[in-house]
Amino acid sequence: MPPTQIFRSDPPDVRLVQAFARPLDNAVATARTCYSSKGIVTTEEVGGDALPEEKRQVRRERRDALAKDLYAAGHHTTFQHAHFQFTLDRVSRQFVWSFLHSHPFYNSEQVSQRYVEVKPGTTIVPDLGNAKAQRIYEEAVARQHRDYHELREALTPVAASEFHKRFPARAHQPERWAGEIQKKAQEVARYALPIGTYCYLYHTVSALTLLRYHRLADQLDVPAEQRLVVRQMVEAVLQHDRQFEVLLEDPIPLEETIEHQFFAQNPGLRSQGMGDEARREFDASLGSLVSKLVAWKPENEALLAAAVREVLGVPTSALSDDAAISLVMDPASNSYLSSSLNVTTLSKLNRAMIHPSYTFRKKLSHTADSQDQRHRATPGSRPCLHAYLASEPDYVVPALVPLDERVERRYRESMERAWEAIGALRALGVSDEMACYLLPNAVSIRFTESADLLGLRHKLAMRLCLNAQEEIWRAARDESEQVRAVNPRIGAYFLPPCGPRMRAGIKPFCPEGKRFCGVPAWKIPMSEVVRTL
Repeated sequence: MPPTQIFRSDPPDVRLVQAFARPLDNAVATARTCYSSKGIVTTEEVGGDALPEEKRQVRRERRDALAKDLYAAGHHTTFQHAHFQFTLDRVSRQFVWSFLHSHPFYNSEQVSQRYVEVKPGTTIVPDLGNAKAQRIYEEAVARQHRDYHELREALTPVAASEFHKRFPARAHQPERWAGEIQKKAQEVARYALPIGTYCYLYHTVSALTLLRYHRLADQLDVPAEQRLVVRQMVEAVLQHDRQFEVLLEDPIPLEETIEHQFFAQNPGLRSQGMGDEARREFDASLGSLVSKLVAWKPENEALLAAAVREVLGVPTSALSDDAAISLVMDPASNSYLSSSLNVTTLSKLNRAMIHPSYTFRKKLSHTADSQDQRHRATPGSRPCLHAYLASEPDYVVPALVPLDERVERRYRESMERAWEAIGALRALGVSDEMACYLLPNAVSIRFTESADLLGLRHKLAMRLCLNAQEEIWRAARDESEQVRAVNPRIGAYFLPPCGPRMRAGIKPFCPEGKRFCGVPAWKIPMSEVVRTL
């Protein structure tokens, strides 16, 4: 079935809004410049713009041959110069999580369910080819959206109570803060929405990344939607510059991807309950933690100190380990750490932080992990979601929900109904790919994540802020406390964004202005903070 007929809902809207004028000419010009004795080679020279038609054709044949040769040889940096900016609308959150944001080489700005109310009728609807299955799917989507709106209303007084505990003075002007409280309730209610809910975004990639998209779009978890969106992206670029076509390889068929082959060769694993066993095994390893430190270099602190001395060219006698670590980690001595613009990757001294490293095993909801994966300097190996598609509900409960028994009961009923609908669809033969769109944002994602100290320090500085979403803040706190336990001289400097400013003497300590969280986190140990909002 052609991808356009797989969905009953309106197709994705893909538009190329910004692009290099001549991406292929640019790639060849950059390559030829490497070997040019006459200086910079221009795109006009590559395309032979000023030449007669016959000579221009010869010049372009040479261009195409060199482009193919560069591609085949793996000299791909030349294809990273040209960039394409797309607007994408009516694409699912699942597609964004599973494909667009599953790698480090992109930039996106997408609509936030934390701050923007989700309207009914904004979820992908596949054509299931079965009237009963179609009815179950569409009724489930409508019910999930009702659950979202009802939870949003039911959570508002709970959020208001917690908000006024944090900001007692604001209780005297409830109308002034009603919108902010509503957003706190909305932030939690979104856990009931299906991951098939639409979003819209700007998405910018290099020509090389687009080539990778085209080659590997047909893979788990959402191959039909991926094929459809990537095809439109490529077609938009070809309309802009038809010459780009010489670089396109045929896509790898789904059946030839290594993940699909594994499941095809081991068909009994799912029926034998291996997914359930894997979940139990993973969760038992976490204990009570959201994120557990499972590996680190035993020489982390010594490596950091030695690297600092190497950058500065001084011996141990001139700079002890303690002093070296403090020099690079303490915002009182390293002013870059309290700057709004993160310049640490460009600083010779700060790059000493790339040597220590840490690995965490963590469990987040789909919606929280969608934020976590945006930290591309702390990459993770995320699951094939189909492999974790359990018959029993498997979800995360935000901290605000259990504060009201009625709300918690309503929340859990919503989860139960979502999994019931998914089970009914699978019993009718609906593919896991399409059934997965009904999974709620709350569905558990289990994965392992690794980071060097440079990337981890920046991530924790952002996510230890109490304005960060509650679930991802909890993971950040787990990580900072565990690193502090094994590497105390490093972990002592894992601080929320107000902490470096306080140590550097920059006022106000909180950089958020009117968005101040209401807690003087610069002077309270994270282990003592109780968080519900």
